[in-house]
Amino acid sequence: MLPDQPTRAVQDYLKAIHRLGGADAVVSPVDIAARLEVRAPSVTGMLKRLAEAGWISYEPGRGARLTDTGRSEARRVIRRHRLVELFLARVLGLDWSEVDAEAEALEHAISPRLEQAIAAHLGEPLEDPHGHPIPTREGVLTQRHLQPLSTFDAGQRILIREAQDDNPERLRRWQELGLIPGAVVTIRSFQPLDSLFEVQVGERVLSLGREGLSGLLGELAFVKNTE
Repeated sequence: MLPDQPTRAVQDYLKAIHRLGGADAVVSPVDIAARLEVRAPSVTGMLKRLAEAGWISYEPGRGARLTDTGRSEARRVIRRHRLVELFLARVLGLDWSEVDAEAEALEHAISPRLEQAIAAHLGEPLEDPHGHPIPTREGVLTQRHLQPLSTFDAGQRILIREAQDDNPERLRRWQELGLIPGAVVTIRSFQPLDSLFEVQVGERVLSLGREGLSGLLGELAFVKNTE
């Protein structure tokens, strides 16, 4: 029998498993431990408890996959997290580099009523400040097929869609450079020997290593035909 109100620890595990792809595939305990920054033995014990409660299916030696109920709960937490991030950025004016840590604490505290009030105030938004899709109230999460910017070829124009949100310093740097969701960039060249990319953002040309682009996801930008 599932608990009415899962604990914060349960919510954190479900969210981590979901973000690692556990809604559609088995996720290894090693990856879960790395995501949550906890020791592997504690992960094994928690996964057994989650399986007993019906949140996940668990195969010792392989890993965990969310059940339908676990997926719904994970997306509920993800929805609250991303709504809070957007509220903090858009309404309270916090920098996009600050909101992830604040939302991490607040996502466990707000009620369903407050969640919907925030969503209504924001106009039922589709994305958080980092470009990540916000699950709907019904738990529907938009699936995208995005690529890391470092995997595109020279000459291609890319629309940045998402930015990894767990490194405030890197987020501030990307913002300074204009590498934010919604920006269109062109990969002008790539030097394999030095792993150095030349990227054009507007009129500005940047030289960045692979690490400087790591965490930015995008898709090909198509130019509209105006004829």
